[in-house]
Amino acid sequence: MKDLNGKVAVITGGAGGIGRAMGERFAQEGMKLVLADLKQEALDETVAEMRSQGIDVIGVATDVSKLESVEALRDATLDHFGKVHVVCNNAGVASGAHGALWEHEINDWRFAFSVHVYGVINGINAFVPTLLAQNEEAHIINTTSNNGGFSPIAMSPTYATCKAAVVTLSECLWGQLHAVDPKIGVSVLFPTGKTQGILNTGIWAAAERPPEFEADVPVDTSSKMEGWIASMEAAGTPIAFTPLSEVADTVIDGLYANRFWMVEEGRFEDAVKQRTDIILRRADPDYQR
Repeated sequence: MKDLNGKVAVITGGAGGIGRAMGERFAQEGMKLVLADLKQEALDETVAEMRSQGIDVIGVATDVSKLESVEALRDATLDHFGKVHVVCNNAGVASGAHGALWEHEINDWRFAFSVHVYGVINGINAFVPTLLAQNEEAHIINTTSNNGGFSPIAMSPTYATCKAAVVTLSECLWGQLHAVDPKIGVSVLFPTGKTQGILNTGIWAAAERPPEFEADVPVDTSSKMEGWIASMEAAGTPIAFTPLSEVADTVIDGLYANRFWMVEEGRFEDAVKQRTDIILRRADPDYQR
């Protein structure tokens, strides 16, 4: 996109973490904001704080796992601002970030897919027809992760699987939109910044599941981040945190440059080469995995 000033951005998972950081950075470019989140209290607090800074923003309580809720988000956006130009399908949960894959309850999978995968699908279905009808420059940003795109990790199988699906969804969306309206860009965001370190996005905070996704044996992920940090400290590994503002900078740079891959340069090249090498050497009997 050539100019963001005065444009409207919708961000799911916008009450905190990466979503809030993107919103604050968009506002610096003169954008108007619609923040969507399932947590009404956190959403209200964020909107109030941003308004006190002079940001033109509204909040809409949204359950991205339900198409009708995302359609209501679209309608609220159009009712208030008249148009929408940037849609960030960013909401996420930490479901399934524990134990072995075969030990997960089926509702761990269903809950993760309902947010990470269907949340993106619902965002596409609700907003793309509007973007096409507007016939203006627009952009869709789908948040993924290196865990599901470049270097899946064994300790988060449901998360990695969902994020890999988001990458493929985005590639398909880019191809189909490019064929009918090149003015609508598509990107996958791999949250990175110039500082290589841990992303403390708040995703590990305990999430209240809808009744249809309740687990028989509830798992508390709220201490996951603390556990990682403790294990790194015990191993003597230097700890650094990536400021979420740097992730938002990656998004802004990607929007102006119309990049499909929104990722800090040089971050995952080794992982991509390693995975490609595994595929290319699949017939080598001396090469494992």
